[in-house]
Amino acid sequence: MGLVVFTAHALHGTELSSLSLMDIAAIPANILRLIGEMLPPGQVELARIVPAILETLQMALVGTVLGVLVSLPLGILAAKSLSPNRLLYFSARGVVSFCRTVPDLVWAIFFVIIVGLGPLAGMLTLLVDTIGFAGRFFAEAFEEVDSGPREAFSAIGASGGGTFFSAILPAAAPSCINTSMYCLERAVQSSVILGLVGAGGIGMLLEEPMVWHNYPEATTVVLTIFAMLVVVEQLSGRIRYHILAN
Repeated sequence: MGLVVFTAHALHGTELSSLSLMDIAAIPANILRLIGEMLPPGQVELARIVPAILETLQMALVGTVLGVLVSLPLGILAAKSLSPNRLLYFSARGVVSFCRTVPDLVWAIFFVIIVGLGPLAGMLTLLVDTIGFAGRFFAEAFEEVDSGPREAFSAIGASGGGTFFSAILPAAAPSCINTSMYCLERAVQSSVILGLVGAGGIGMLLEEPMVWHNYPEATTVVLTIFAMLVVVEQLSGRIRYHILAN
């Protein structure tokens, strides 16, 4: 009952309940009007769009790689079964949760203020976003590893590092690889939005036609973004398949 009441209150708060039948009936017409204004796609100079795509991919790749490298030790410290003590455990968990809780756009604005407009702010944002996502799943992957091999290595006198690299990391590697590749896909998607606040990438190219209501040119940029995301997802899937198959 409480959920029903809260949902009804939420509907009122979003002003959905205030829409009249005429407002609802006008929505399809408005959608068709906007589509008509967006088609056919306009022309965008290759000299502008190619560097923007390259910048987006560079931001996503560097941010993901650095984020994964930072997430590995954080994931170890955030795994209850591997963390040396409770202080490091809760500290690592707190860092990962904080990175994940703050939205990407807030991080982007924060870094734009610090380092200025451009791809560096976007790369730093994606790095932090990757830490928040990968750090959590790395820790869970390490915790889910069967304790038997680890105990066997410890019993024969293996060091903590030797046990981790010989027993824990190989078992958790498939999950970590999947998480890393998914982080790359997320980074490419997020980098498009980050450009709208000046953090580099193709999103900055999309902002101008949207502001000036140049919808045909905006359509071309959106279709380019869609094609880029499809290519990245396909490449990510193939890389993941070949790594895990071997």
